[in-house]
Amino acid sequence: MLKRVFMAPDPGRARLRFAVRAVVGIGLAVVVCGLAGHSLVGAVTGGLAALLALFTVTDSTVRGQAVTTALLPLVGLPVLAAAAELHDQPLARDVTFLAVVGAGVYARRWGPRGHSLGVFAFMTYFVAQFLQATPRHLPELYAAVLLSLLVAFGVRFGLWCYERRLPPAPALVPAAPGGTGLARVTTRQAVQATAGAGFALVVGQLVSGERWYWAVGATWWVFVNTTSRGETLVRGFRRVLGTVIGIGLGLAVAVPVDGAPIPTAVILAVCVFGIFYTAAVSYTWMMLCVTLLAELLYGLLGVLDPALLALRLAETGVGALGAVLAVLFVLPVTTHAVTDAWIQRALRCVHAATAEAAARLAGSTTADPASRVAELEQLLGRVRLSVAPLVHPLNPMRGRKRRARTVLALLDDCAREIRGLVAVAADPVASHDARLAAACWRVEAAVEALTGGADITAPAGQPSAAEPALAHLHGLERALAELATPLRTASGSPLVGA
Repeated sequence: MLKRVFMAPDPGRARLRFAVRAVVGIGLAVVVCGLAGHSLVGAVTGGLAALLALFTVTDSTVRGQAVTTALLPLVGLPVLAAAAELHDQPLARDVTFLAVVGAGVYARRWGPRGHSLGVFAFMTYFVAQFLQATPRHLPELYAAVLLSLLVAFGVRFGLWCYERRLPPAPALVPAAPGGTGLARVTTRQAVQATAGAGFALVVGQLVSGERWYWAVGATWWVFVNTTSRGETLVRGFRRVLGTVIGIGLGLAVAVPVDGAPIPTAVILAVCVFGIFYTAAVSYTWMMLCVTLLAELLYGLLGVLDPALLALRLAETGVGALGAVLAVLFVLPVTTHAVTDAWIQRALRCVHAATAEAAARLAGSTTADPASRVAELEQLLGRVRLSVAPLVHPLNPMRGRKRRARTVLALLDDCAREIRGLVAVAADPVASHDARLAAACWRVEAAVEALTGGADITAPAGQPSAAEPALAHLHGLERALAELATPLRTASGSPLVGA
């Protein structure tokens, strides 16, 4: 697991920059809140608002990201007001919370912006429960949220906007499938999330009348960035695993620190870095960091003890169970169509990257294969998430598990060859010849055959080491040819079946 996190490809050090910028932005937001005279509750609220602004906004363009960030308070502040006003009205509070859950998931139909606004709305309501916010707290919380969002905006789009030097990347949130009513996946998931959150809310309150919202939060985050039953089940398992490890680490770190300001601040910065750095490659590691961060915040608030950690584990289990029951029995969404769609997008990106690299080798000054490499890495991340149920150790279907692992390995081979080809194309002395053009055409034909359901054959011959571009293209052709077998059975069925 350590190797997967720290040895995973990071083209252009995007994950590293993402994480470091988050530490800077959130740290500055908390400092500014402190300088403005806000209490600890206000500083915590501001820090979480900045974290969400830097983490959840994933529009494909810088302008789109700026617009979405500017819209966050329009959904967050009214939700915060509702949560505070309903603090002493349990029934109305709970019904409103479930409505926020359903609306937040349903908003995914409008793509990354809807997803970001939905997450921000939910987390604003959640934070109000976390801090036991009442109407008298609203002026300070409003000011903290607005001030922190302004700081996060300045860091992301002014002080450190590395995206301006990069081409648009694909959104990490899957596009909303078509259809109407319950045929639309986002509608089905909204119903599932609301049902799961309802279960978590009721059972969570039986476990603890004070910390029940942890169960609802666990259900919510299990649903985030998933599109199928299998993905949600695996995410639920990883959520619980990350929480268990995080609680164990909390007993060794957060409890002894006991809210001491300086060590707590340092470890909080490490947790923030870990959340942002690991999010794209390991949900378990991300949840470990989230759990430790929450424990440190409770330490600052003076309420952390081992019993609280045990309660958090119990509530997380309740929330994960709610999500599992919902995806199994409430309008389930199967895995195979989602997996096939992401694999096809990844294959088409392979072709696009090859074409861009060939154009650069041919002398084009506008071709940008590096952007395609970054796009391919993100798409492969989505493929891994979609295929995760098949390669999970608890999956009893060994045949499909082997096929799924083969597909992932061959797609990784494609990505490796693409990275090598792009590195060659970046060399100003590299040249283009007819064999390179022919090899690129064969890659295009192989992708068309794979995505169209036809068979392809492996290339003959092997270029010499003195022809690195052709060697990478040859390796890419071979990987594509080998993909044809595991991607479909003899009868032509998809990888994961019906």
